[in-house]
Amino acid sequence: MKHALCRGLLTIVGFILAMEAVHLTATPVLAANATTTFQVTATVQATCLISATNLSFGTYTGVVATSTSTITVTCTNTSPYNVGLNAGTASGATVTTRKMSGPGGALLSYALYQDAAHTTNWGNTVGTDTVAGTGNGNAQSLTVYGQVAAGQYVTPGAYADTITATITY
Repeated sequence: MKHALCRGLLTIVGFILAMEAVHLTATPVLAANATTTFQVTATVQATCLISATNLSFGTYTGVVATSTSTITVTCTNTSPYNVGLNAGTASGATVTTRKMSGPGGALLSYALYQDAAHTTNWGNTVGTDTVAGTGNGNAQSLTVYGQVAAGQYVTPGAYADTITATITY
């Protein structure tokens, strides 16, 4: 009976050890975690960029001279804009009668137009004589059509003016 009791105790002890071993290896390690959310926001402001190429009439000989310049506008998508051209820097110039200054204060008149037919003046009054458009996020080209009228026999030499293109958006 002593052996039977020892065998029984050994069996019970063995069972307990076996269960502990199973318990140690079978119990998964649980990791704790928590989550949260947050908002990501931005406000896009209407923005426009503008640049232009020079307009050169070359050598004027008294006959009609024409040339073009390209204004490049890049505005945020769906942003409406207007591009105006000022009168320039010569004394007495207006947006309908622009003038280049030359030697000894001499002036050579010219005009800037919105169309190749030279019929629609390009000025700087929004809604009247500016060029309107809507931005699409890409560069958009606008052509300025320049013309020097025939029959101007001014002092020979170099003539120049500076036009400021303004974008309103």
